Amino acid sequence: MTKVFIVDQQPLFRQGIRASLSRMPDIQILGEANVDEGVLAAIETSPPDVVLLGLNATLPGDLELCHAIKQRLPSVAAIILTPEPHDEQFFQAIKARASAYLSKDVDANELAQAIRRCAEGEHPINENLVERPKVAEQILRQFHELSAEKEAATFISPLTPRETEILDYMAQGYLNKQIAVELNVSEQTIKNHITSILRKLNANARTHAVVIAIKKGLISVVKE
Repeated sequence: MTKVFIVDQQPLFRQGIRASLSRMPDIQILGEANVDEGVLAAIETSPPDVVLLGLNATLPGDLELCHAIKQRLPSVAAIILTPEPHDEQFFQAIKARASAYLSKDVDANELAQAIRRCAEGEHPINENLVERPKVAEQILRQFHELSAEKEAATFISPLTPRETEILDYMAQGYLNKQIAVELNVSEQTIKNHITSILRKLNANARTHAVVIAIKKGLISVVKE
């Protein structure tokens, strides 16, 4: 059973999500709340697997709440639900360590699937980078600014075919265990390959490696 907590300023919106998700036999709603000072305490008292955080144009601190949740409860996944998706907000959602970024127009089945994936440790938000090249560039630029010394070298070592294959799975949001199953190898082997990928791309995180690879044309993720 995947446990979910709903945070949004609009009671009617929260009720709608609760009603939609209550039809899912594998999802349990632990509670709901406004975006206020007490919401963190409520979440900490009974930690969910996933927090659904609805953004509100009049409350610029919503994404700060996402960041605070991840700081206090790093194992809790956060899904951002926004009325108006746009690149700058998407970039800030990534910085706030959200696992997924969805429009409030999302249907119940798609939302439920995102909840399940995020509860398993996946980050569907990475897949949206392919659709938002400006955000990918912005992330890449920030990584450069944060680690100028590491990024000083412009040469990128060529990846092996197997490393490229693994990187492609990473871009699709696959976990190490899932990649190992797909390629019929051990999870430790996948970890070793990823270490090599990060070193060759001079990347300091999985998302960073994916962004570099897309930017350099090493992989191309196309949705069916």
